[in-house]
Amino acid sequence: MKMRLFKLSPWLATMAFTVAAIILVVLFRYSRNDGIWDVGQEFEAVSTGLQKGPGYPPVFAYWISGTGGEVRKVLRLLKAVYHPRNHYLLHLDAGSSVSERTELAQLVQSEKIFVSFRNVDVVGKTYVVDRTGPSAVAATLHGAAVLLRINKNWDWLITLSSSDYPLVSQDDLLYVFSSLPRDLNFIDHTSDLGWKEYERFDKIIVDPSLYLDRNSHSFTATETRSTPEAFKIFTGSPWMILSRPFLEHCVHSWDNLPRKLLMYFTNVAYAMESYFQTVICNSPEFQNTTVNNDLRYFIWDNPPKLDPLFLNQSNYKDMIKSRAAFARRFVEDEPVLQVVDQKILKRPTNGVALGKWCSVLSKEQNGENADDQCSSWSDINAIKQKKAGKRLKSLVLELVSDQKMHENQCK
Repeated sequence: MKMRLFKLSPWLATMAFTVAAIILVVLFRYSRNDGIWDVGQEFEAVSTGLQKGPGYPPVFAYWISGTGGEVRKVLRLLKAVYHPRNHYLLHLDAGSSVSERTELAQLVQSEKIFVSFRNVDVVGKTYVVDRTGPSAVAATLHGAAVLLRINKNWDWLITLSSSDYPLVSQDDLLYVFSSLPRDLNFIDHTSDLGWKEYERFDKIIVDPSLYLDRNSHSFTATETRSTPEAFKIFTGSPWMILSRPFLEHCVHSWDNLPRKLLMYFTNVAYAMESYFQTVICNSPEFQNTTVNNDLRYFIWDNPPKLDPLFLNQSNYKDMIKSRAAFARRFVEDEPVLQVVDQKILKRPTNGVALGKWCSVLSKEQNGENADDQCSSWSDINAIKQKKAGKRLKSLVLELVSDQKMHENQCK
C-alpha cells in the first residue's frame, strides 16, 4: 500500500505527539462498562468449577479482530477456538457498522454455551484500525487492557484476525502449554533490520486512524530521523502469544520504557511488527522469556508482498507438516476450513469444536442435531490430547530445548 508523501509541518508533529498521549490516557481510563457488551449479563452464569495451578491446564485470552462484512467469519473463528476455560474479546473496527457489531453480539448471545459461561465479550464502541500504522498497536493494547480488567486469571493472550484459523483443538493447545513456564512469550523477533531500518524506522509517518473516525491511509514526511540510541529496535511477526506478566508490564508497569516506546512507534509504519518485540527485548526482566516463533503457518509470495498468500486445499498437507497451532490467511468459507473442522477440530457445521469437557460427544449418542453436541458439559478442567496436539508438542519441545532457547533470546 503506497503512502502519500507530505512535509511534516510543526502542527502535524504536535498532533502526532498529542495522539500518542491520548492513547496512554485511554488505556488507563478504560472502564469495562464503557463500550463492552457482556453477552451473558442478563443470565445467571453457571458454576464453571475452573481449577488453576500445578496439575491443571492454563487459561488463554483471545483478542479476535475483524472489520466490516466479517461478522460470520469472526463467529466461525470463535467457535473453532472456543473452550469454557478461556476468555474471548471480539472487535470489529470502524470499517463495520453499528448494526454489524450489534448482530455479532446478538449471535454470540444466542448460543447457550457462550451465555452460560459468560466468557465472550464484544467491543461495542469501535475505532479505526490501520494495520500499516500504530493504530494496530493501540487496538492490541486496548484488547489486553480490557481482558486484564474483565478477569486476570488467564495466562497467555493470543492475537487472531478473522483470516486466521486453528490447526489444533483447544484441548491440544491447553495440553501442550500445560507443561510450559507461564512466563514464556511466543514472539517472532530479530534485530537484523535490513531494508526496514530506513523504510520503517528512519522515515516519519502519521497515522490519521489515531485521530479520525474514518479509514485513512498513513502518510510520510520528507524529513527523516536517526536510529535510536536509547534502545535497540527489534522487528518480526505481528501475530504472537504473549504472557500475562509481560502484558501487565506493557499496560500497567511503573517502568517508563513501554510508554516511551509507544511514543516513538506512534510515527513508525507497521508498528505492530516492532513495538512488542522492542519492548520485550529491551526489558531485562522479560528479554530471556522469548521463544522466537509465532506458531503460525503462512506462505509468502516471491518476492514477498504486504500480506501472505491465501491458503486453500492444496496447502492442507503442508499446514499439517508445519506442526503449527494456527494458519493464515483464509477467505470466508474456504473449503479447506471444513476439512480442518472435520479431521482436526471435530467441529459440526454451526457448533463449537469438541473437547473432553463436552458431556455428549457425538450426534449418534444423543440423537440430536450435530450442532448441539456441546449443549451439555462436564469437567472443564479435563483435556484430551490428539494427533494434532502431539505434532504441536513436538515442535514446542524443540523450540524450548536448552540449545534452542539460547538461540531464541534477544540479540
